[in-house]
Amino acid sequence: MRNIFKVLFILFVINLINPQAAFAYLDPNTGSMVLQTIIACVTAIGLTFKMWKNSVISFFKKITGKNDDEN
Repeated sequence: MRNIFKVLFILFVINLINPQAAFAYLDPNTGSMVLQTIIACVTAIGLTFKMWKNSVISFFKKITGKNDDEN
């Protein structure tokens, strides 16, 4: 299994060193779609960490027996 990763890594490096010309057309909306994808990914990661943080805080509040009403 380890040899497969070595071979794939070597092929990846060779591909980076020896790029070929791509005669591709980029639609004017491509930049907008890439920007929306990046914003969506950042937002999803942020909300995921916020939910995990709230779950951990809630878990420890249950263990210690503290409630928000006791403050």
